[in-house]
Order: sequence, then structure tokens, then C-alpha cells
Amino acid sequence: MESSLLIDIGLPLALFVIMTGIGLTLRPRDFREIVVYPRATSFGTAAQVVLMPLIALALAWVLPMDPALAVGLVVIAACPGGTTSNIFTFFARGNVALSITLTVTASLITVLSLPLIINLALQLFPLRPDLAEAAAELRLPFLRTVGTLGAIVILPVAIGMALRGWKPALAARAERVVGAFGLIVLAVLIVLIVAQLGADAIPMFRDAGIAVALLNIAGIVMGLFGGAFVGLSPRDALTCAMELGIKNGTLGLLITLTLLESPAMSVPSAVYGVLMFGFGTVLIVIGRRRLPPLPVAT
Repeated sequence: MESSLLIDIGLPLALFVIMTGIGLTLRPRDFREIVVYPRATSFGTAAQVVLMPLIALALAWVLPMDPALAVGLVVIAACPGGTTSNIFTFFARGNVALSITLTVTASLITVLSLPLIINLALQLFPLRPDLAEAAAELRLPFLRTVGTLGAIVILPVAIGMALRGWKPALAARAERVVGAFGLIVLAVLIVLIVAQLGADAIPMFRDAGIAVALLNIAGIVMGLFGGAFVGLSPRDALTCAMELGIKNGTLGLLITLTLLESPAMSVPSAVYGVLMFGFGTVLIVIGRRRLPPLPVAT
């Protein structure tokens, strides 16, 4: 009962706070990055919203995976980046303004794209016969999902931006707290998922680990080399790689645990939430070795 309350009530509230943290990093003028960096913004957004889910569908089709894990893999692939990607981009000497822009634009678009992509995955990877009854109820209702995601994505970002404009000093302090809060929430959710899965936890984490690692690597490679192919600077290409590699795992857990009500489907999001820190650290090392220091603001 306590676990259910934490997931049904605590998780949406936690994600609301985390998305408010993204808003705290933004000012209206920051959206000019969409105009200033149109190629980088277009490539990074398309890669997050379209290419990553397609890669996940391909991996789920090729690798021997439980259907619930396959759907969960597509869920996390379809999620945008989060506040962590912005922090990692800063430490990697990437383009922080571009990172924030990509996080926000992808977050806004996925409000509409997520239910479509997930329903496609549910059709392509039908659940096992013993879960057939639950499968009938696992189609994401489009309007309800859009409303839910709008309430926990668009609204808190707007609140965060308003708070930054009203009390910039308070917003700066709150932003640091929200970043740490997000990591704590993710750790607590992973523990709850393991507890709910019981004896099935270890084999599911093992079975999902390879697919999740390949998805993460594919996103990073696509960002680095795909970005270079379309003519992005090394700094912008690294930023796109970070956005594709560091995802909003909390959003993936919200969808799988509250909308889909499936601990099994939440496993890829939980595993991704752990592995992405390792891959993100690798990108930080690459960035700090190959990119010049960021100019000091005056």
C-alpha cells in the first residue's frame, strides 16, 4: 500500500518538481537558440523523438526479449533528456544553451509523440498469454496521456521560468536542490521496482541490460558522428550525444508504473537510469580532453 502511494502520488509530484527545475534554468530569450542553432536543434530533436525510438524497436525486434521489456525499452527511448543531461553537458564543456533547448523542445513534443509510439510498441510486442487480460487494458489513452504529460511537463516548466524571472537568486539556489532531488528520486524508484519484482528482478535486469546498453551507445554514437555528418561543431555534436545518452528516466518510470501499471516494463527505464551515468561520465572525459574551456561570462 505504501509503495503504491509512493508511485501513484509521489512519482508524479516528484517529476513535477524535477520539470520545474528545468524551467528554473530557462529564460524566454533562451529559446532564441532554436533560431541561432537551427541545424543542431533540428537534428537533436529529431534524433530524440524519432530516431531513438526506431533504434529501440529494432533492438527489441532483433534481441531475444520478454515483450514487457521490449515495450519498456521503447518507452525509455522515446523519453526526452532531463535536467541531468544539462548538468553533464556543462561538465563536458558542451553547449549548455543548446542542451537546455533540446531538453525543452523534445519534452514538449513528446507530450504528443509518446502515447503514439508506446501504443505502436504494444501492438508490435504483444504480452505473453498469461498477461492477456492485462494487455487489453494496456493501450495508452491518448487524451489522458497528453493531459497527464502536459500537467507534469509543460506546466512545471512554465512555473520554473516564471519563478526565475521573479526571483532569480532563489531560482538559482532551488535549481541545485532540484538536481540532487532528481537523483534521490531515481534511486528510490529503482529500489521499489526491485522490491516489487522480487525473484524476477535479477533475470529481468540481466535480460534488459544488454539492450539498454546498446541503446545508450547507439544514441551517443548517433550524436557524435551523426552530428558531425550534418555539419555540427564538435561542441554541438557532443551536446547532442549527451542529450541522446542522458534521458529522463523518471518520466519513463512514471509512464510504466502509473499509466501502464507494469513493474516489468519499468525495468529498462530503471537500468537506463543507472547505466547512463557511466556513459555520461565517458562523454565528460571526452569533452574535457578534446574541447577548449568554455569562455568565462563577463
